[in-house]
Parts: sequence; C-alpha cells; structure tokens
Amino acid sequence: MLGACLLALLPAPEAKAQDKMTGDAFDAHVTGRTITFRTETIARYGIEAYLTGRRVMWSAFDGSCMFGIWYESEGDICFLYEDDPEPKCWATYLQDGKIRAEFSNIPDGTVIYETDADEPLICNDLSS
Repeated sequence: MLGACLLALLPAPEAKAQDKMTGDAFDAHVTGRTITFRTETIARYGIEAYLTGRRVMWSAFDGSCMFGIWYESEGDICFLYEDDPEPKCWATYLQDGKIRAEFSNIPDGTVIYETDADEPLICNDLSS
C-alpha cells in the first residue's frame, strides 16, 4: 500500500518529444507546393514556393521575392537566400499534417505555422 502511495507522488512520465522532420520528410511534404505561413500574432507572415532540387522562392507579401535553397543541418531545416550569407535554420515538425517551425538561430525565436490559405506567390521584382 505504501509503495502504491509513493508511486502516485512521482511525476507522470512525459510524452515523447515530437521528432523533428528529416530533410527527406520535409522534401516530401513541400516540393511542388506554395505554402503560406502565419505566426501566433501575424495572420500572413510569408509565403514560399518549394521548387524541385531543394530550391525555394520566399516573399513576405510585399511583392519582392528572394530565391534560395534549403538543406538539412544538425536536425534543422536551413534556408540560404541570395544576397544573404547567413542561413536561416528552423526546427521543423509535422503537426496534424501541417508544418510548425521554430526559428533556431536565436533563443525564443519566431514560431511559424503552415496555413490552409491557397495564395499565389507574387513577385514584382523578377526579370526574365
């Protein structure tokens, strides 16, 4: 009886932490899609087109777009955009079939969420 009471006082085991998406899982989820992202406070944070070959095109809805690439590094999904030598890395998870990503470059960074929005990527600054 005493043993059962002591066990009741122990903290419950924590649920297994959600696993980060691998590069292959991320690639399978995004390639060929254009995905809109939001934060907890910003309904339209940005939109990104995921092209073949791990290439991307990002816009913050201002009509300007940046081309880049993504790659897996130390369990994160990192993006390197033209004209910006600093990679942007995210701890990326699949939650209820949608991406949730936590910015890894700084502590307590931005968290973004994939939305159901079906918006086009509009780039006013691209030349052919």
